[in-house]
Amino acid sequence: MSLVAKFATVASGTLASRILGFTREMLMAAALGTGPVADAFYAAFQFPNTFRRLFAEGAFNTAFVPLFAKEIEAEGLDGARRFSEEVFGVLFSALIVLTIAMELAMPLLVRTIIAPGFAGDPEKYDLTVSLATVMFPYLMCMSLASMMAGMLNSLRRYFAAAIAPVFLNIILIGVLYWAWRSGADGLTVGYAMAWGVMAAGLVQLAIVWVAARHAGISIGFRRPRLTPGVKRLLLLALPAAITGGITQINQLIGTAIASTQASAVSSLALADRVYQLPLGVVGIAVAIVLLPELSRALKAGNAMEAANLQNRSVEFTLFLTLPAAAALLVMAEPIVRVLYERGAFAASNSTPVVASILSIFGLGLPAFVLIKAFTPGYFAREDTRTPMVFAAISVALNIAMALVLFPSMGAPGIAVASAAAGWLNAVMLLAVLIRRGHWGHDAPLMKRIPRLVLSAAIMGAALWIAQDWLGDRLSASAPLVTQVVTLALLSGAGAVLYFGLAFALGGADPGMVRRSIRRGATRPTAMEPPQDS
Repeated sequence: MSLVAKFATVASGTLASRILGFTREMLMAAALGTGPVADAFYAAFQFPNTFRRLFAEGAFNTAFVPLFAKEIEAEGLDGARRFSEEVFGVLFSALIVLTIAMELAMPLLVRTIIAPGFAGDPEKYDLTVSLATVMFPYLMCMSLASMMAGMLNSLRRYFAAAIAPVFLNIILIGVLYWAWRSGADGLTVGYAMAWGVMAAGLVQLAIVWVAARHAGISIGFRRPRLTPGVKRLLLLALPAAITGGITQINQLIGTAIASTQASAVSSLALADRVYQLPLGVVGIAVAIVLLPELSRALKAGNAMEAANLQNRSVEFTLFLTLPAAAALLVMAEPIVRVLYERGAFAASNSTPVVASILSIFGLGLPAFVLIKAFTPGYFAREDTRTPMVFAAISVALNIAMALVLFPSMGAPGIAVASAAAGWLNAVMLLAVLIRRGHWGHDAPLMKRIPRLVLSAAIMGAALWIAQDWLGDRLSASAPLVTQVVTLALLSGAGAVLYFGLAFALGGADPGMVRRSIRRGATRPTAMEPPQDS
């Protein structure tokens, strides 16, 4: 399977999840708008979700995967299974302790970390505490599921891990549909959504657990012991968790600051859902696939292949992300109007605020995606400390800018801080890779990047002009069907223009794309099971 095909496998599952996520957010916006229940739910869900990215996706897709891949190469599946059981015993025990401690401390956590601004509103504060208490065990399910997903990715079985997150949105859409049919009030919807999150965690864990057993990895519980392999994992995992979850750390900080202003938390969450589509489909897919591939190439001593993997990954991310960033920047308002402006959301007149946040996130999107492409260059070499230091610096910038800008700009000021922190982090990661000689000079990449930027800029300008020309068909007074059709036509025309320019100007090479798609994978060894079809 080629690198592009692997990206596509992971991206297809992520795309399905993000599309269903849009559907979920549209229903949420219609049911709750940006009111107090929506603020409470988004703040409560942000907490376990942040821990999931820190301890699950952040730690295991960066620290566990290289070590697991090394065990496969050195000891075969039996050695990898033994290592997995050692890790599972420690992880499961630690998660039990963490979950109990967090549940008991939830009132204090909401008051001091999650949403300190809610303390002045007893009803919103109590609701946030209750919802967070219901949803926090989701972290335990997703942390164990992430471990299973890391094993599957190391075995080049990407589909189950990519498709499992879809079920969170399927279950929550089902909850919202039930609420709509039954005429449930906002408070009932909030609690039903919280229990839906908990149920989704159990379902996702079951999916990857079964897939891992099918792949030949059947994990039994072992008494938790700090074996040399587990100690090495813990040494790598803490900084990796912080680095891998940098976007979520910034979001948690933004949520805490935004909680002092009504509707700011939900406005940030709704804008975040839109820009997470290209970030998830492109950036996360590249990070998931690149890390085990890069680790494998470095373990084999193939520096040229490792450099080529990094360069092609950056080229692929920019090729698909730059037009998305340009479109979000110039078309944020019609996008938000079509996706969300109905029901309680329309009544609250939240479109301008959410659209301005989304435009700013668009400016930061290439940086957020590049971070996903640069960090595997460190993690595959078992260097998790350097990206952690850069993440800490970017978090400090994010906090400082958010505190300065929020009083005057409101929620858009938090988006500005997040985008600036993302670009600083991406630049530092690239600079040190180059200084260490871990980023080989690639003339075709250097030639294509400015041409891709030019293609995206021209497309953005064309969309801006066309949007103004078709203003009547995109306005709030136009029928929803007219808005949807016009936005779809504009998006399609913009995509055709961008890809046409990218190939015409030399920003992309059709021959290179065809060769990447046709390039077969290395034949599996006796220790490596065949890939999923």
